[in-house]
Amino acid sequence: MNSPKWFLHPILIFILSIAALGTSLFLYIHWYMEASTGLQALMQRFQIDPGQVLASQSWVVIMVLSLLVGVILMGIFSIFVYGQKTFQLYRLQNNFINNFTHELKTPVTSLKLFLQTFSKHELPRHDQLKYVSYMIADVSRLSDNINHILNLARIESKSYKHEFIDADLVTTIEHFFKGNKHLFQNSRIRIHPPAEPLRAYRIHPPLFDMLLMNLAINAATYNRAATPSIDVHFELSGHKLTIHFEDNGIGIDPKEIRKIFRKFYQIDRPDNMSAKGSGIGLFLVQTIAHIHKWKVTAQSAGSSQGSVFTLILPG
Repeated sequence: MNSPKWFLHPILIFILSIAALGTSLFLYIHWYMEASTGLQALMQRFQIDPGQVLASQSWVVIMVLSLLVGVILMGIFSIFVYGQKTFQLYRLQNNFINNFTHELKTPVTSLKLFLQTFSKHELPRHDQLKYVSYMIADVSRLSDNINHILNLARIESKSYKHEFIDADLVTTIEHFFKGNKHLFQNSRIRIHPPAEPLRAYRIHPPLFDMLLMNLAINAATYNRAATPSIDVHFELSGHKLTIHFEDNGIGIDPKEIRKIFRKFYQIDRPDNMSAKGSGIGLFLVQTIAHIHKWKVTAQSAGSSQGSVFTLILPG
């Protein structure tokens, strides 16, 4: 699709519209004042009572018109901002569709090639096992992407059940990683409990597991270390609890920190590592945190410096 002409750019049109409206208001007031001055001079010349000709509310009329123009300007600005956000969301969705299509096609193509190889050749057992392991990895990749879409649809439609329970977060997180250790066989995961016991916190177990899964997969996937590591630290300050998920991954450019939780947002990397994701995982993390009335933040010293994702639980 060809880009629009420069003179059709929405920002330029918006600026010209504001300028035209402001100019019209200025000219209206200027001409009104000139007409009023001329009319007053004419009345003085013929000794006519100004109250019979000029309304005493002239300045009130000008003020009201100015307020109305101000409201119009605010309306135009609001429509402009909404349009820009809509355009940005459309662009992110378009990028997501392109990337997600790639995410679906790549493992499907790989599976097709492996199956064709099995159908055409008699392979030794060790080669069969090697190809089967590749196929399992491709199926897992497909499953993860499909689950991301299904989870996003469930959360945004609010079809999940609001069943919250009181839980020990240290025990819950330990059980999560033990129950999913097959997904992190090549990773080193360490949980550092707080010095003092924690009270129970209300969580929605399926959503909390989804949050942990996205943080853990993110840490293990975007990682070039020989052994990806995830350290979970608990810090209790008064009634506020913070849980830090620290990894030794590829890190995040500080300029990107504020954007990574946006829906469909993906960081453009020169090594194309962004193709591994769908741009949904961290959006789900933030959404689930908000459902629990928590806050999530991210920190990183930069490229190859690892990242720290922090859950902040109020007292």
